[in-house]
Amino acid sequence: MNIREESQLDYDQIDKVHDAAFNSQFESKLVRQLRQNEDFECRLSIIAENTNEQNQIVGHILFFPIRVSSNKKIIKSLALAPLGVLPSFQKKGIGSKLILEGLKAAKCLGYQSVFVLGHYEYYTRFGFKPTLEAWNIKSPFECPPENFMALELPAHFNCLKDTESVKIIYPDEFL
Repeated sequence: MNIREESQLDYDQIDKVHDAAFNSQFESKLVRQLRQNEDFECRLSIIAENTNEQNQIVGHILFFPIRVSSNKKIIKSLALAPLGVLPSFQKKGIGSKLILEGLKAAKCLGYQSVFVLGHYEYYTRFGFKPTLEAWNIKSPFECPPENFMALELPAHFNCLKDTESVKIIYPDEFL
């Protein structure tokens, strides 16, 4: 398995990964739209390719810049969305490898946190915590509170505890 940044030659295969993983075209459409956003960072769009199958792309993850705004400061942050792995390659650690590689890239690029709307049991393995419980940060999406989580890169949310309100600002493509 080879983990690397996406290239333009990968776009069609990435669409197929997300369409199959989610049984929907919503996520592939989201990725295409986010690539058009001026904040898109190709170093945070990462693929897994199966070197045994003519370099077939079997997984993709995208981390996209968002802002965490309070009445005192704005924090450079990321949204993790989407993460997709072809169904025949799921449960083999590919998603975990993509997450870890993305978190490593995020730290290197100076991002301070990552937010995700996802499965509690899966993402807490990587250190994600429900935002409402850990930092009193509400999700901008309608979802169970335990499914909107964040990971600090390094710890910085404690500086937000004395603020009146915290707002998570996603680009329009997510809404």
